[in-house]
Parts: sequence; C-alpha cells; structure tokens
Amino acid sequence: MKVMSSQAYTPGLKRKEVFLVSKTRRLPVPGEVLVKEGQNISPDTIVARTNVPGEPLIVKVAPVIGVEPEEIEEHMLKKVGDTVKKDETLALASSFFGLFKKVCKSPVDGTIEHISNVTGQAIIREPPIPVEIKAYIPGTVTKVLPNEGVIIETPAAFIQGIFGIGGETNGELMMVANSPDDILTAEQIGSECAGKILIGGSLVASDALHRAIEVGAKGIVVGGIRDKDLIDFLGYEVGVAITGHEEVGLTLILTEGFGEMSMADRTFEMLKRFSGKLACINGATQIRAGVMRPEVIIPRGDITSTKLAKVGKEAEFLGEGLRPGTPIRIIREPHFGALGHVTSLPIELQFIETESDVRVLEAELMDGKRVIVPRANVEIIEE
Repeated sequence: MKVMSSQAYTPGLKRKEVFLVSKTRRLPVPGEVLVKEGQNISPDTIVARTNVPGEPLIVKVAPVIGVEPEEIEEHMLKKVGDTVKKDETLALASSFFGLFKKVCKSPVDGTIEHISNVTGQAIIREPPIPVEIKAYIPGTVTKVLPNEGVIIETPAAFIQGIFGIGGETNGELMMVANSPDDILTAEQIGSECAGKILIGGSLVASDALHRAIEVGAKGIVVGGIRDKDLIDFLGYEVGVAITGHEEVGLTLILTEGFGEMSMADRTFEMLKRFSGKLACINGATQIRAGVMRPEVIIPRGDITSTKLAKVGKEAEFLGEGLRPGTPIRIIREPHFGALGHVTSLPIELQFIETESDVRVLEAELMDGKRVIVPRANVEIIEE
C-alpha cells in the first residue's frame, strides 16, 4: 500500500470531549439556500441546492453525414438552443436524388450549444445535474452565505482519526469490542448492527468489513487495518489523493494506523462513554497539502454555552507547537502510526536518507523505544 505522508507537522489530532464544531456547507456553484440563520437542523436537513451544468459533448456531424464542414448548417435539423433526445436525428444528408441518406443522431439527451461550420462539429450540453447539500451534523445555522451555503455549529465530542475511507454518514454508536486490543471479526456483527457505527479495538478483519456492509452498518471506527485487507476490500491501492469518495457501502475510520494497533485508551473510553448516542462521521483524508482528517462528531445537547466558551472553537490551533513532552504520532514509515512523546528537539539540522538536511526530533514511543525522526514526519495529538 502507498502510505500517505505529510510535508510538515500538523497542529494536532484532536480528541475532545467538549468542542464547538463548526462546518461550512457550500455549493459547488451558486444556487439556493433553503434554511435561515438561527434555525435548528438535523444531519439530513437539505440546507442548499443547485444545478451543476452538464458535460459538453462534441459530435462530429459533417464526417458522419459525408459533407464539408461549411455545409453543416444547411443539413442540420436542429439549431442552437434546441433540446434533443438520445438517438434523435441531428442532421441529414441525401444523395442520388434522395435514394441514399446519411443521418447523424444525438448520442445523449441535451441542448444544442454550438454548431461550427469550420470544424463541422456540434456541441451538445448534457442536462444539468441537481445537487443538494445536507447539513451533515445537527446544530444551529449561525450564518447564511447567500446563494452559496451555510455555517452550522454544534457542541460535540470530537475525535480525529489518522486515515479513513468513505464519506459523510451518521448513526448510533455501538460498542462491539470489549477492549482496545480486541479484533473485530465477522462473527461479532449481526442484524442488530444495521444502521449503527461500530466501534472495534485494535484491528478490523476483511471479512468483518464485508459482513458490516451485508447487515447495513453505517460505519466502523477501529484502531487499525492490515494493508492487504484494505487493498482487497477496495480493489486498489490507496495513494496520496483525497479519500472519502469511495462508494463501498460504509465509512471506515482508523484511529491509530495500519496493522494491528490497539486503539488509544482515551479514545476507546470516550467512544464507550457515548455508546448509544448519535455520531456523524466522515472518512475523508488528505495528509499532503491541505491536511484533512477523518472525524467522529458526537453531538452533545448537554453542553452549556458557558462551558463552550472555555474550550473555544474548532478553528483554534495548539499554540505552543512541539516541545518536550508533546504527545505525537509518526505519519511516515518506518514507524508509521506509532504513538509517543517528544523527548528533545535538537537545534542542528540532520542529514537523512533523502539526502537533505532537515530538523529532527527525538521521541520515546509507547513501547519505550527511542527514535529520531524528521519533524515533518510527525503530527501533534491534541488532548
């Protein structure tokens, strides 16, 4: 598997029991906003909608009917602006006093956008594609972006993972593992898991992924997965592109990394505490430019505004950065996914295998091993 890497340490894998989550829900092109500022909404509320222009398709009319490009317009049965149906005749040419006819038919439904007597081609624009944006999280609309979308806020428990696949979904959290070290297997997943987000321990087996889809589970949150199992499940290797668009039937979030990796105790206990509660999850991941992390959002209606004011908003960053004692996770091989803490931050640059001089740090891993790694290869775990 092609493990993704980062260019610089990020300001934290967040793991918060009290957090004000803010989500901007924006249309790809201008459209209509369907909710108002101050309105309380659910995850499935459609907040905005629009129509995205269809794809343009070039039809080589002149060669098909056997005429010169400059003759195309006199043979066209349709003009610019006309709508056409698939297999409807666009142009017709006759020869030998009408005994032989050549026709050019539309390959798609659409609208004639352009006819060229230079190229002998016509451009058909396919029908617009309706797009609706859902809220994703329950909460309050705090701002309306006219013709674009909205900003939604909700108090929640919030956990970021290290890698995920699959998009936005929501469901009730269901503990399947008894400890952070347990392996999630197919035998543990029954019909009662339908519509649920399943919480495992150290590993999810490939048969469990398929079983979860069969019973209709919405997602799985687990410590790790073996590279081979993920490749077999997806049918391809995952590279450095953004994940989250996979249509595999569920959303998978890894909290620790690849291989059998026990879920961090605090993460496991947080998820256990909120078992039975609604959670909104998204597996979208990008670790290169523009870091994006998979996430578990557990809305909390029990949080007061006073308590929220103390913890700040989602946009906050860990101000002090790396320092001795900072909890970290390594995000590149050979220690990908390993947890530990910073023990020292050497000032001098160090020459590494890539034949470049970089700033490094010394870290002590959970197993007591001490390693020296480039600072660009770690991310801070924000407690």
